[in-house]
Amino acid sequence: MRSYVMITGAAGGLGKAFSAECASRGWRLFLTDVSEQSLYLLARGMERMYDVDVLYFPCDLTDPSSRDALWKHVSTMGLRFHFLVNVAGTDFEGPFLERNTEELRTIVRLNIESTIETTRRILPLRDRTRVLRIINVSSLASYYPMPVKATYAASKRFLLDFSLALCQELHPSEATVTALCPAGMPTNRDCIRSIEGQGIMGRLTTTNVGDVAARTIDYALAGRSVYIPGALNRTLRALGSMVPASTVARMIFRRWQEVRRKTSQSTRPAALPTETQFIRG
Repeated sequence: MRSYVMITGAAGGLGKAFSAECASRGWRLFLTDVSEQSLYLLARGMERMYDVDVLYFPCDLTDPSSRDALWKHVSTMGLRFHFLVNVAGTDFEGPFLERNTEELRTIVRLNIESTIETTRRILPLRDRTRVLRIINVSSLASYYPMPVKATYAASKRFLLDFSLALCQELHPSEATVTALCPAGMPTNRDCIRSIEGQGIMGRLTTTNVGDVAARTIDYALAGRSVYIPGALNRTLRALGSMVPASTVARMIFRRWQEVRRKTSQSTRPAALPTETQFIRG
């Protein structure tokens, strides 16, 4: 049976890294993102570099009708899957009251709603001859209440809890779920600017996107439920668990204010040290 790896948000920095890593292992790809042109270029590149079959279908995962069109196409093609990588996600940084309702809806629709639906839709389409592996991209931010990124961090916490629960639920049916919880990754210009704005801590907590993709897949194949890239990030996570959540939130807010003051002359506000923003797709 010809089965595929489905990657959402495939045209973003992390999505491309997962595409390349999966293709290098000889796996066939089914890619989706909002831009058809970006998907076309990515698919052709993967085919030339790794000599694998690559299919794609453009989809705005925040739009239920667009998602329906995606799954109708999948059904028509008769595709089967042995791997799902839910990369697609987004954030609009800044205080909650400065975010408009459409921005908040987009975060919830893409980070939560689309991940739930994609996971539910793919389960009946799994390749029954292989173990199904699911990767959900959460964030190191999922472990902390994050002022100025409150909706984003809460959505990523949902993905972490969702992944841990679903991992247990699907275990008897030979399926695994792995939550990826990265900090900073230099995948685009905005992310690099954000990392630099954090100073030494931003640089120390940053991880290479290609290494993250490779290690995450290794963790998924081993049936591991959570992967936090970077020894320092894992240490920070362990130390943070010893501090009350309200204290952590206060410390993060003060840190954000300090960074904001230092970069007040910049054309863009500095971001908190969490993972990169992904394009809608």
